[in-house]
Amino acid sequence: MKIRSDILRVYREVHSWVGICAGLLLFVAFFAGAISMFEQPLQNLTSPQLDMPPPVPLSRTPDLLEKIFSTYPQARQTYTVLLAPDRSLPGRVAWPVHPPHGHDAGPMFVATLAPDGELVVRQQAITPVAHFIDMLHQELGIPLPHAISRPFMGIIALLYGIALISGVLLFLPTLARNLFAFRFREGPRKLWLDLHNLLGFFSLPFHIVMALTSVVFAFHDPIFAVQSRVFGTSHASPHPPTHTRSYPVAADQRSDAPLLTPTELVTSLETQAPGFVPTTLAYNQGHGGMMLRVSGQDSRYSMRGPTAGFATVDPRSGKILSADYLPGHQKTGFAILTVFFALHFGSFGGNAIRWGYVVLGLAGAGMFYTGNRLWIDARRRREKAAGLSRDSLPTKILSRLTPGWVTGCITGCLVILTAGYFCPDVMTVALVKEIYYAVFIAFIAFFMLKP
Repeated sequence: MKIRSDILRVYREVHSWVGICAGLLLFVAFFAGAISMFEQPLQNLTSPQLDMPPPVPLSRTPDLLEKIFSTYPQARQTYTVLLAPDRSLPGRVAWPVHPPHGHDAGPMFVATLAPDGELVVRQQAITPVAHFIDMLHQELGIPLPHAISRPFMGIIALLYGIALISGVLLFLPTLARNLFAFRFREGPRKLWLDLHNLLGFFSLPFHIVMALTSVVFAFHDPIFAVQSRVFGTSHASPHPPTHTRSYPVAADQRSDAPLLTPTELVTSLETQAPGFVPTTLAYNQGHGGMMLRVSGQDSRYSMRGPTAGFATVDPRSGKILSADYLPGHQKTGFAILTVFFALHFGSFGGNAIRWGYVVLGLAGAGMFYTGNRLWIDARRRREKAAGLSRDSLPTKILSRLTPGWVTGCITGCLVILTAGYFCPDVMTVALVKEIYYAVFIAFIAFFMLKP
């Protein structure tokens, strides 16, 4: 394929400057996003190990709930039955220490029964390390208020899309000749160029999906307002509510009817949604009565959330009230939107896909780093050709900022993960943020100030 040289020069300038404007921010997004593919296992790994008996059998949950409500009456308002307890929440039942606020996971009470039937309750602080890394991914590592960082991320995603298009057009004329080229002996510029092309071209579909879905997430309010009108549903969100939030579909239920036991609810779900494996039963006392949101997985279908699909269930009859987020039971419009989210989250195909996304995410981070190195090398060549004996100030700043930014991000994430593993009890949100940014800024300062 032949493209006129003057057009190629325009594409090259667009690709270079757009890449420089967004490259370092996208490095953080991709590196932190790769780590966040296993956010829940990392949360378990960095959570304190509670000293408490094993969870009671699911059939004994009603006895456990009766004792909890007798001792902690406020737990009736919001509580979760854990069908698959883990290290972060090792009991059978959990409820928030403080009233839930937004999507922030505060400390939780977890409860089980001792062998003699006594109630055992422990307080567990939900460790913020894994969630902080996920927020780095979402906010590109810039500590701005959420209302600012989200549209800023959307703008960066749009620039990312422009860089993808211009980069493909630049590579097409030499596709056949340079697709598998890897020129070790022709200097660092050729090596960085071949590596950049290799990483970008072979992961192009992944990058297209990431760019498109990131724009959707950034500008979801108007997009989901349109969805609400088109599909006739309540205003949705790209991130389904947490297990302590209620859902705006109320059951047609008599308040004096008894709640089904967790065992009965699981059996009812097995009948209505075969293949769906519930993991939590989240109860919330709303204005219309008791609400129940069931989280779970179905490996045959894409999931709307990063790790789960959701169903709203009548806790007194077991009937599914809303399947908008239930894998395999969605209407066509919601199923199409779910595919979009699943492609971004990697929430389909099990751990094989997740590991694939980890590799693609790290490769993407490498692509942005090599792009910066290419820009620096090109600037140095032009400046030497113009008679400059030293780097200009912009070239000097970027040549030092790039390794400092990249090394600071990688090291900062490793430091907070290590601290979370060895000292989980002291890792507060504020401390995690302070440690990460102290390491991050220290590495940038080191590279900027070194001789």
